[in-house]
Amino acid sequence: MSAGADRSAGHDEAVTATQLWELAGLLADRSRAAFCLALLDGRCWTVGELARHAEIGPSTASEHVATLVAGGIVSSIRQGRHRYVRLADAGAAQLIEDLVGYAPQVPLPGSPGPRSLRAASSATALARARTCYDHLAGRLGARITDAMTGAGLLDQAAGFAVTPAGLAWLESELGVDVTALTAARRPVARSCLDWTERRPHLGGAAGAAVCERFFAHGWIVRVGSARAVRVTAAGQQALLRLLRVDLTADAA
Repeated sequence: MSAGADRSAGHDEAVTATQLWELAGLLADRSRAAFCLALLDGRCWTVGELARHAEIGPSTASEHVATLVAGGIVSSIRQGRHRYVRLADAGAAQLIEDLVGYAPQVPLPGSPGPRSLRAASSATALARARTCYDHLAGRLGARITDAMTGAGLLDQAAGFAVTPAGLAWLESELGVDVTALTAARRPVARSCLDWTERRPHLGGAAGAAVCERFFAHGWIVRVGSARAVRVTAAGQQALLRLLRVDLTADAA
């Protein structure tokens, strides 16, 4: 390799390192990290709501939002007097969820743990069942993924793919528009490492469709303002009928 090529490779590496450093800097603040985790519920939040969630002032929250918007992690829209904030896209959501998966499970020295019984209860609810941007995660998401795999609806042996039987099941049992699903720009199925279960749950267009149908059928409902969800009585019956998933012992 010539000296010129060496310099070019070094320059490219320096640019990439700088970009990675800048990206890491976006999340190197507890309040901005709290914003991103909150926005994983897939909904739009006002700056004021994010400020209260992170327990900081509105002006400081606005500065943090501006930083995240400039970095491409979140986007903002103005409607009337309110400014709404959301994650930029599914890719940004996946990045945040993947980073959480790499976070240490044992708190580092000096790091704050749950500050109240309410915070601990919220963490338990998130571990049980939650939305990961637009698909289901937590113990519920992992169990659905396992059940779909066991029933031959999802193939994890060669990558992560919805089988032909799985597509037929989505259409006949959940009412998913399979034509639109397979025509989407995003992958039909994607393995998403669950940071509480330490195993994959179903993401991608299929994961989003399952989550949307569960909400539409009233099988799951949101718990408060967090991204935790609760399986309803009708949802428990549907899971048992469709996937032989029994949540009775989980008290979901």
